[in-house]
Amino acid sequence: MNMPSLRPRSFRTARAVLASALALALPLSSSLAQTGPVKPEQFTLANGLTVIVQPDRRAPTAVQMLWVRVGSMDEVDGTTGVAHALEHLMFKGTKELKPGEFSRRVAALGGRENAFTSRDYTGYYQQIPAVKLEDVMKLESDRFANNQWADDEFKREIEVVKEERRLRTEDQPRALLGEQQNAMVFTASPYRRPVVGWMSDLDSMTPDDARAFFKRWYVPANAALVVAGDVDVAKVRALAEKYYGAIPARAVPPRKPRTEPEQRGLRRVEFKAPAEQAYVSLDFRVPQLVSLDAQTDAWALVVLSAVLDGYTGSRLDRALTQGPGRVADSASAGYGLAGRGPQLFSLSGVPAAGQSAATVEAALRAEVAKVAKDGVGAAELARVKTQWVASETYKLDSVMAQARELGSNWAQGLPLDASQRIVEKLQAVTAEQVQAVAGRYFGDDQLTVATLHPLPPDPNKRPRAPAAGAGEMR
Repeated sequence: MNMPSLRPRSFRTARAVLASALALALPLSSSLAQTGPVKPEQFTLANGLTVIVQPDRRAPTAVQMLWVRVGSMDEVDGTTGVAHALEHLMFKGTKELKPGEFSRRVAALGGRENAFTSRDYTGYYQQIPAVKLEDVMKLESDRFANNQWADDEFKREIEVVKEERRLRTEDQPRALLGEQQNAMVFTASPYRRPVVGWMSDLDSMTPDDARAFFKRWYVPANAALVVAGDVDVAKVRALAEKYYGAIPARAVPPRKPRTEPEQRGLRRVEFKAPAEQAYVSLDFRVPQLVSLDAQTDAWALVVLSAVLDGYTGSRLDRALTQGPGRVADSASAGYGLAGRGPQLFSLSGVPAAGQSAATVEAALRAEVAKVAKDGVGAAELARVKTQWVASETYKLDSVMAQARELGSNWAQGLPLDASQRIVEKLQAVTAEQVQAVAGRYFGDDQLTVATLHPLPPDPNKRPRAPAAGAGEMR
């Protein structure tokens, strides 16, 4: 799993969402100014596959991304981790390709490729010279329609997945803490389960579990093809019809709502593990973005997250990590904003030497309380919005970032023009609205606190040996 690079619990923070949105909607870089923005186009094939094309003629390169609206939230207890395991297995062959052949062919075309799994979606991408686009469209459509592998391939690859869990979760105290906190925060929502899966489920997973998941969810009407770069819309459409259009249509399985019950009191997770420093994480239950047209506090929560942690020298940075009275080595804030499941507003910090996790917890909450009491000045509000544009506009000069933004918006049910409309909503947020949400959603009844209490290293623990047959970790 290579992209996206997120918090251990795979939050897509509001800061990242809105920075990307602003960069798309406000094309201020010199290269964009020279050519003018080109709007993406979207259409649907007869079999239900969505196709989104974003022309960008500045360099002779192109990106193909295939997004499937399925992730760990679509799993059932007992087979957690199957969405991510299947992502690995998608590289293990088709009727026409041997295991590993897909990656070798992309490399031979002068391209690079990988894949990623989150709670909400799974994605596959290749970046290649634009003249090689047809080659990767042929490869990807074949994989999407005809993925297959022998039981022995599954047995080898599931060991790679298990090793990934050991290295990225079980050997990382904060990642383990995050798993425990998720399991405490969420009751009905499938977000309570880790994307990589519980180890016991990986141990008992069978090849047919992965095959059934593929057959159930990898259908054209549950997927979107995003192509960005030096491409012609009409030609991409013709190639999509040629290579993806022949895939048989099948119905997307119905998804039952799993509404999270109201939280009715503060929850705590006290976690002990060998670690160099303590750590504290606070998750607050807050509203999420349901519709771009609905009245919501989500926009003000986005701005609050940026006021707290949107730029160097922001409130958490100044109050907790700077000066002789500093209490933390680091502090952060984030808000999920949009997703297929419930979203959270998170605060976290690492205590400085001589300080406790409880001190950092109190300091984090005090900064939100200050906003609730004293509000946000006009200059600070303007600085946050200006900082977003100044620091993030150039990010989406890359065709990869453009494709990623369009695909993730689609996967979360947002319209094609979501980025531009989000900017309009943000620009309309007032200081009074930010102050109001700071006072509305940060009480004990919405809060789950997770604290890492460090233990000394285990002197008898030996370095972990690589798993037998372990290959590339994605």
